[in-house]
Amino acid sequence: MKLSTMFSSNCYSSAIAKNPFRPPSLNIRPASTFSPPHSHKLSSGHSVSFNRLLFRRNSTSSTTVSASASKSDGQSKGGESFLRDILKSMETVYLNRNPTAKSILELVHSVDDEQICYDHLAFRTFGVNGYGINSLASFFLDYGYTQKEELRFPAKKLKALWFSPPNSSSQDGGSGVNGPLPRVFISELLVDQLSPKTQEIIRKYTEKSGSGNKYAALASALGSLTWEKPLYSEFQQLAGESEYAAWTLVNGYALNHVTVSTHRLKSNLKNIKSLNQFIEKNGFKLNSEGGILKVSPDGLLLQSSTVADSIPFSFSDGIDASVPCSYIEFAERLVLPQYKNLPESEIKESHRRDGFEVGNADKIFESTSKEQLTRRA
Repeated sequence: MKLSTMFSSNCYSSAIAKNPFRPPSLNIRPASTFSPPHSHKLSSGHSVSFNRLLFRRNSTSSTTVSASASKSDGQSKGGESFLRDILKSMETVYLNRNPTAKSILELVHSVDDEQICYDHLAFRTFGVNGYGINSLASFFLDYGYTQKEELRFPAKKLKALWFSPPNSSSQDGGSGVNGPLPRVFISELLVDQLSPKTQEIIRKYTEKSGSGNKYAALASALGSLTWEKPLYSEFQQLAGESEYAAWTLVNGYALNHVTVSTHRLKSNLKNIKSLNQFIEKNGFKLNSEGGILKVSPDGLLLQSSTVADSIPFSFSDGIDASVPCSYIEFAERLVLPQYKNLPESEIKESHRRDGFEVGNADKIFESTSKEQLTRRA
């Protein structure tokens, strides 16, 4: 049976050298649970436990990520190659499910034919039963990422951590995940602060998932949920209290968004205001929460994003409905004051504003909200 919901129903591989953002077809297994293989072969030829290699189990649900994670693999050629393969699979799932992101990347590529770099990748998690930030962060820490600052969003009952990529990672000329490794931004819903009914639903599915939290990165790369599909009424309950919760229930560990680093573009689109105008001129809706352009208090971090696509979802009670999927973001990081006199040819990423801003991120979260999706429709 078909239902019209509060969400609109509008819903890379480098194999194609001329357009790296046209992904090959990918068969996404709809099953909500899966059994990973027991081992994985790195390019170095060493066979290691798949559980240890990718998805180290965390003994606590705290969002304080262990700094003792090994970084040697991430700094080796074999380790980075494997990391990029996982990111490429995540990206392929993302582009196959989100036609707006794919179309905009192709559109920008048609104007700026050299390189499109990602500023960061973002994920959402449930902060309960070991399914929070740690469940996904451990993979990135194992491959050389470094934990940075924590951000808090009290009104949304969220916290987040961001992670900087290995210093050794740099691929000149590559686009997307084939370019410089991006930052990673992982947020977590503070489930204990929600109503008892909403907590019960979230705990029900994360508990049924068993050890699914150990395979967070694998789930993201496959486009699979680690828990069973929910009832439509449960989705509605979560959406009424926390749209973040409802999104995570049906999307799991899937990429919430990728962010284009606008200042790394070569054309006039490197100016984010010009890029925003270009995107809107071509018929795409941008998130209007707090204004199209989100600016940090220091004026050095400029961000914008599209409104999320929607996809059809078959709930476990046989109801088919449209649910919000993902979106694409844009970020321009300006040069820090102490480096403003450097010649443009000498300016590197380290000379620009780093990190994230709570005020900006709080508004970017709204890209999957009912209000913004209704605007899109």
